[in-house]
Amino acid sequence: MIYIYYAYLSEENHESLLRNNLLHFSEEYQQKIKRFRRWQDAQLSLLGRILLFTGMKEFGLQGSHNKEIRYTRYNKPYFENNALQFNISHSGEIVVCALSRVTEIGIDIEIMSDLIIDDFKFQMTKNEWDKISNSGNQKNAFFEYWTQKEAVIKAHGHGLSIPLKSFEIVDYKTSIEGEEYYLKELKIDEKYKCMISSKTNMNDVVLKNISKPII
Repeated sequence: MIYIYYAYLSEENHESLLRNNLLHFSEEYQQKIKRFRRWQDAQLSLLGRILLFTGMKEFGLQGSHNKEIRYTRYNKPYFENNALQFNISHSGEIVVCALSRVTEIGIDIEIMSDLIIDDFKFQMTKNEWDKISNSGNQKNAFFEYWTQKEAVIKAHGHGLSIPLKSFEIVDYKTSIEGEEYYLKELKIDEKYKCMISSKTNMNDVVLKNISKPII
């Protein structure tokens, strides 16, 4: 089972989010949040943590907010001595967090903003680029591939040390260094594209909107 938690930014709730949640975290993290100049940046970071520890609490991991998040050499977050897999992504006004006890996972969300798609041609394989170019909705096709590729490299765990062009997405599947990765689209908001990747088929995915997040 994979659980996906998500929440929207809210300026109205910002002060209460800080007041009700920030003290649960380390002094170092509290100072990090206070250094942000824009409330949006502070809340994006804080919401990621809140969603993560909300999920962990539902997994029965009480007092989980006291656990220290560590990072691999490739900057993938993890908890020491804990098999729980998790991944966080944010874009625009949405933060998402995926959790699983059974498989490595990666998640990516992107707001489908206007951009020069040709600037990203070198990140795609020839087949992927042909499909984007020939699509009736190039922006949607581009973000579909982009979020799939980002989710896969996050599940793989080696980040951008794996060139996006070095693997090809075909029918929501791909392979990196002999390992198979599966993908699934998450319908969260029509303005966004969101994909999750794991090493197993994802038949059981639970999507939860946390409208008033608090831990």
